[in-house]
Amino acid sequence: FDHHGDGKIAFCCKSSLNEQRRLVKDDPETFFVPAYVGPRGWVAMRLDLPEADWDTVSDLIRRAYQEIAPRKLAALVE
Repeated sequence: FDHHGDGKIAFCCKSSLNEQRRLVKDDPETFFVPAYVGPRGWVAMRLDLPEADWDTVSDLIRRAYQEIAPRKLAALVE
């Protein structure tokens, strides 16, 4: 919640650099590269806009977990 004093409320998660770049390029109002962890592929999604897309948040959470979780646990998430 406004962690860096930038006025943004956002969700931040692990992603690939390719996905991060695509999301930011396609919708720069919603997605941005977060400070410190952004160069490692993390992406942030603004939640303080008039309409947050919670399906997209869920999808990002699922993919982030599957990327870092042990293989057996990642396989349990659909």
